[in-house]
Amino acid sequence: QVDLVESGGGLVQPGGSLRLSCTLSGLDYYAIGWVRQAPGKEREGVACIGRNQGNRFQGDSVKGRFTISRDNAKNTAYLFMNNLKPEDTGVYYCVSDPLCDGFHAGAEAHDFWGQGTQVTVST
Repeated sequence: QVDLVESGGGLVQPGGSLRLSCTLSGLDYYAIGWVRQAPGKEREGVACIGRNQGNRFQGDSVKGRFTISRDNAKNTAYLFMNNLKPEDTGVYYCVSDPLCDGFHAGAEAHDFWGQGTQVTVST
């Protein structure tokens, strides 16, 4: 059975930081990433990292502010979100695919999904 377990998220003021984590079980060698969904907006690919950590994606709107990393021994990815802005608000879903190629192609479908976690950036 494949499972993606997320943690992190919450309420933070603009300019603040949060960390999301996502642990993949039941699969090896799969990429882990995040997509986000804000009310009234299209779903957006945020970041992705493969087991070969040279396989990566980062969305234009988060470059320079978000960093993704991975601990292969734990099969866990981390999304460090800095200088958060109100437009970063949304539900962040951890997803998994064989590679990050789908993110580069703007694909909306992903093989496996986590339960989602709310990130709210507000005063």
